[in-house]
Amino acid sequence: MRPELMVFYSALDSFEAWRTALAAEGVALRQADDIEDVGDVRQALVWKPPHGFFARFPNLGLVVNLGAGVDALVGRDDLPDVPITRLSDPKMARMMAGYVLFAVLRHARDIPAFERAQREGLWHYIHPRDPETISVGVLGLGELGLAAATECARQGFRVHGWSSSQKSIDGIETSAGPDALEAVLKQSDILVCMLPQTAATRGLLAAGRLAQMKRGAAFVNVSRGSIVDEPALVEALRSGHIAEATLDVFATEPLPPESPLWRMENVLITPHLASVALPGSAARQIGENIRRLRAGEPLLGQVDPRRGY
Repeated sequence: MRPELMVFYSALDSFEAWRTALAAEGVALRQADDIEDVGDVRQALVWKPPHGFFARFPNLGLVVNLGAGVDALVGRDDLPDVPITRLSDPKMARMMAGYVLFAVLRHARDIPAFERAQREGLWHYIHPRDPETISVGVLGLGELGLAAATECARQGFRVHGWSSSQKSIDGIETSAGPDALEAVLKQSDILVCMLPQTAATRGLLAAGRLAQMKRGAAFVNVSRGSIVDEPALVEALRSGHIAEATLDVFATEPLPPESPLWRMENVLITPHLASVALPGSAARQIGENIRRLRAGEPLLGQVDPRRGY
């Protein structure tokens, strides 16, 4: 059977790694400038392609977003009227859960205090706390949020998950809706933001919401920077209302050099890498979806552009 022809665009991801992985699925991946007959292209694998990119390929039948977060894609006005899927790879969920657990444990075990003590040459003992006495709030219980919340619960933390619609999860307290958010903010010793970016979540954690957090809590953001009022977060960190933060996402990326977050000792910054798609494993889902599309079957990880995820 002739390989499916898929066009690739990403300024961050390795074309060669994806080309090799997709070849095993019977997919011929090409960069746009290397395609002679654009009419042969049936799928697109993309991360933030330039405006008008899709119009070059009149026979597209599927758009695959290179990642789990699709906000940068579904908000466009030049999307083709074809199915859109996000990558839903178990290894992405495992990677995210590992990052969140690292951040939660770092705050729960007072590692930032030990890092400061080391720089000052101090033997600074802080007695470890029982995880069961530490409340971890997880905002967002999608595939990645659920994996992270479950991993934190497995380590013995008291986990409370919050989402837009009610969910029932063994070992995790759950609540849903705007009216329930304040209680989660007030009780969380460590708050983890894992919400998708939608019209409803953009700016959700504004100054008033941050003020509802328990004084001295830690904050972890691995979702989208636009969900948080960044200047208000800076002020909350300066005042000590939020004691510490681990931030992987920002309103502007890369984080501008002039951002005060760079110079705050109570902030750990990582460059949006909490979870990334791994070609070797994620390519199998792409191949499966192409086969499902050909057979007229439901697709894995299909996105509803109206909902934003």
